[in-house]
Formats: sequence, structure tokens, C-alpha cells
Amino acid sequence: MKNKVARELIEGRPALIVIDIQASTFVEMKERSIAHMPGYAERMALSKCAIDKAREKGIPVIFIQEIHRADLVDFGRELDGDEDIHCLDNNPNTNIAVEQLGFRPDDYLIQKRRYSAFFGTDLEILLRGLKVDTLLLCGGLTDVCVHYTFVDGHQSDYFCRVIEDCVAGSSEQAHGAALNAMEYLQRGARRSLDEVLSAMDGQP
Repeated sequence: MKNKVARELIEGRPALIVIDIQASTFVEMKERSIAHMPGYAERMALSKCAIDKAREKGIPVIFIQEIHRADLVDFGRELDGDEDIHCLDNNPNTNIAVEQLGFRPDDYLIQKRRYSAFFGTDLEILLRGLKVDTLLLCGGLTDVCVHYTFVDGHQSDYFCRVIEDCVAGSSEQAHGAALNAMEYLQRGARRSLDEVLSAMDGQP
């Protein structure tokens, strides 16, 4: 294709966006309110490698937490699809997975009521303050919150990269389709954890 600019994995200043890796991810359940593809928890746990490297290199880590009021008033149309009630603010399993991710009290935390981490939050104000250019995304679900956050980041002109090893979807099919959709928006969006760790190492 003509007029295509070759982009680096990290353009300018990066931030690691850790999407909805909450305590419930690592709790054994017979039935979940949201479907998870096989290996979901293992993929979420692998995000710790990216978090640790980002901390080592001074790259901002921003944790995203989906949370809803216990009286369900803020769900809107979210329960009209396949998802059941989830992430209530009176349930300790809604908390960020502290043990698995090494979450700290002074870490950046954005709470959201919708799929996109941009919608109705101050994420963009934080990103502007940090002078971020590239968003490195991990977490879940690939086909829901990761995808919608990627799209809004793309539409706000951020360079967006999704760490394939550290995201997981509602099904393997939905996971793959979402990754393809993100790659369509930004060529080179799909990146392996090893590639991202190497790019982080190259940061000053």
C-alpha cells in the first residue's frame, strides 16, 4: 500500500494499560457471569511480566477496574446481551487482583462503568498529564473491554498495541476476531509479550 509509515512498537512515551484483571479472575467458579476462553486466568497472570518490566523502566502502569453499584442502577444496556450481573462494588472479588499483579496503593487506578476505559472516566486527562503516546494493552476481555478501549484510544490518535499473550476473550473465536479487528485499525497492533518486553528494555 502507498503512503504507509513504518511505526515502531513504542512511539514516543508509552503507558501499560491493565484492563479488568480483578480478583474474580482467579477464583474457581462452576459458572461465571461472563464466559471465559480456556487458559483465561493463566493469560491474565502473565501480565505481571509486563507490569514488572514497566515498573523497572519507569513506564506508567494504569490499572482499569470495572465496577458497578450494588443496586444495579448503572448497568444500562450491559445486561441485555450474554453477560449476567458482575463486578458489584460490595463484592471483594471486584477488587484488582493485588496478589497476582503486585498492585500498589499508590498505583494509578481508573474505575469504569462501561466497556471502554475512556468512556465516562478521566483516563484521557491522566494520559495527557503523563504525556503518553503509545498504549500497551493487556487484560480482558479481548473482544469486549480490551477491544473497546483500543478503539477509543485509536480514535483519540494514540498508538495502540495489544499484548497477545496477556489478553483473553469470551471464547477463542471471539478472541481471535477481536485481535484481527484491532490489527485492521493499526498495522502492527498485535504484539507478543517478548516483543513488548524487548521494546520496553529499549526505553531510555
